[in-house]
Amino acid sequence: MSSQTQLRKKHPTKWLTVTAMLMAMNVVMSSFSIPVPGGHLYLNDAVICTAAILLDPLGAFIVGGVGAFLGDFFFYPAPMFVSLVTHGLQAVVISLCAHKLSADRRSRGALVGVILGVVINVVGYSLGRAFIYSTPEYSLLKLPFQIFQATFGAVVSMLLCFPAGLLAFWDKFSNR
Repeated sequence: MSSQTQLRKKHPTKWLTVTAMLMAMNVVMSSFSIPVPGGHLYLNDAVICTAAILLDPLGAFIVGGVGAFLGDFFFYPAPMFVSLVTHGLQAVVISLCAHKLSADRRSRGALVGVILGVVINVVGYSLGRAFIYSTPEYSLLKLPFQIFQATFGAVVSMLLCFPAGLLAFWDKFSNR
């Protein structure tokens, strides 16, 4: 049993509180954006990737998938089911990689996870846009921006978790 699953089993109130807080951060960060050429930069991708590195796959899915679904539901409902599936799958894959791939160096597993997460995010939203807006051309037009958006979130989460020390703090917090 991984240490993250142990947190859910041994300290369910702590796990639920942190998961709910991160899910709320995901919803809030999806409510505003920074205008950039080609669209808007939403910071919720960084929250999703960070939560996925810290939490077990179930917590990661709740923060990523359910949080993104709720953010879209409240602010822009058209892609809410695309967000549920895409960000949910992205978060689960990142979490599994971060906790299972490299026990001696979690940064390696997390790096593989966020790279796979970027691919899942880009493919999921590209297919989702083509389906929701019924035009593959719109999806292709947004492709470079989607790659930037997903990559930005992945890089920010890796910087927060490893050089900034959030993962070390999390390990101390979750083992109390």
